[in-house]
Amino acid sequence: MFHRLTIIGFVGQDPAMRYTPDGTPVTNFSVATRQAVSKERVATCPQGWKESLNGKNWELTTWIRVTCWRKLAEAVNEYLERGSQVFVEGELRGEAESGNQNPRIWVGNDGQHRASYEITARTVKFLGKREGNGGPSLGEPPPEGYEDNDSLPF
Repeated sequence: MFHRLTIIGFVGQDPAMRYTPDGTPVTNFSVATRQAVSKERVATCPQGWKESLNGKNWELTTWIRVTCWRKLAEAVNEYLERGSQVFVEGELRGEAESGNQNPRIWVGNDGQHRASYEITARTVKFLGKREGNGGPSLGEPPPEGYEDNDSLPF
């Protein structure tokens, strides 16, 4: 069973493509998503949140790493760039332990502990630049053995 995620956000840096030893293209990039709550609803800033640029909201930005494979990797590498808005649908990846999906944890160059989830993208839709009109939708068939569980009641 896969944990399917759908996100919409902005690309944080230009995608980076590389090749596996057998020549399979793989591209990585990160997407910033934003959650906001009105200051009228919550008077004090929740821990870890910051004030929005317009001063009317509290905001929390979450970064999600995205990995694309094969033809999707090539298209993403060619057409996406920093600041592009994207729709990404794919499977959640982390470190599975004791039947739980946990974030990948590491220590950054600054000595701070970090954690992240990663999405292995099945579909990427280019929505355009912040002022743009959007672009094509790309995807690839699901991996072998993938079971679509849309009929589940939850």
